[in-house]
Amino acid sequence: MATKKQILIPLSIGIIAIAVAGSLIAMKKPPEEKEETIILPLVKTSPAKVEAVSLDVRSHGLVMAKDQTKLVAQVSGQVVSVSPLFEPGRFVQQGEVLVRIDPNDYEAALTEADASLAQARSALEIERAQAHVAQSEWDRISKNSNEAIPSELYLRKPQLAEKLARYRAAEAAVKRASRNLERTYIKAPYDAIIADRDISLGSVVNQGSVFGVLNATQVAEIRLPVPDKDLQYLVNNGLGANVNLSATYAGQDVVWPAKIVRSEGVIDNKSRMTYLVAQVNDPYALTTNEQKPLRFGAYVNATIEGQQIDQATRIPHHLVKNNRVAILNDDNTLSFRTVDIVREQNNMVITKAGLQAGEHIITSALEYPTEGMKLAPELTKPLEPASTTQLAMKED
Repeated sequence: MATKKQILIPLSIGIIAIAVAGSLIAMKKPPEEKEETIILPLVKTSPAKVEAVSLDVRSHGLVMAKDQTKLVAQVSGQVVSVSPLFEPGRFVQQGEVLVRIDPNDYEAALTEADASLAQARSALEIERAQAHVAQSEWDRISKNSNEAIPSELYLRKPQLAEKLARYRAAEAAVKRASRNLERTYIKAPYDAIIADRDISLGSVVNQGSVFGVLNATQVAEIRLPVPDKDLQYLVNNGLGANVNLSATYAGQDVVWPAKIVRSEGVIDNKSRMTYLVAQVNDPYALTTNEQKPLRFGAYVNATIEGQQIDQATRIPHHLVKNNRVAILNDDNTLSFRTVDIVREQNNMVITKAGLQAGEHIITSALEYPTEGMKLAPELTKPLEPASTTQLAMKED
């Protein structure tokens, strides 16, 4: 059996512990009451900017000469002269003699043709005189003759027609010989840049032989592919529209003005694009030094001027959902505004109705945006303490 001492000691310890705990509880102060705070989503806003917007269409293409000509021999012979300007990259003017074919045979042919023409002219004049004599003779004897109508042979009409035909043939032979002699001079048909040369001094050419290739420098053309859906943004499907061409020349960005002159009128089988053709006058700036040369073969970016919208707003694409934009009202509440979308391009949406200039578009992503919800604008009010505010969460 436990002794009395063994029972009283634990009991005393328990009583003392209870007393200490009670005293500690009695000494504890009650918690202070805090005012209830409302945590508002913190959002960023940006004022809507209403301005005139051009619905430009972007494209690209290669610069090509409007006219390209292969110089082809029309007569045969040996090349006896080549102009020093007849080199790739050289500029030549219209009428410049580039190549000369040996003219000796053609000069001789022209001399023979001139001689034949002189003989034919003399024979024709003699025959005309004989015909005049025959007519006079008939007029004299017709008074005493029973024949009222003379024969054409008597009046030498067939002989005169033959001499006239020979004269005309001789004239044609002179023209042919003169033309062949002229063709021994190979001339530039227009102001051009030499693109290629295929002959050398001493070469023997025949009819159809190619001397080289010339590119006309008066006008350059650029075929610009445009998606069919983008034609709606151009006035008159782009015909007559102004174009800005941009490229790098000598390490500098340069812009050249151009104009759409025609549409090819078909959709390309491979690219499924409609091609508009832009033209640039004097691409090599030969008549003026105010612009840099636009070289054939250059790759250029093009901006085609589109329709003009007087009152339009550009909005980032991710801020527009179901044709609606979140707006922060003057009382710091959220409302949704329906906008009229004209075009979506480069992650931007262009609208022409629904927003007023200066209205605050909410640019922060909200997790559960609702009409009329209270917000804390970062740009219009100072930041709240961290314990009473929370950042808006992006919607999943």
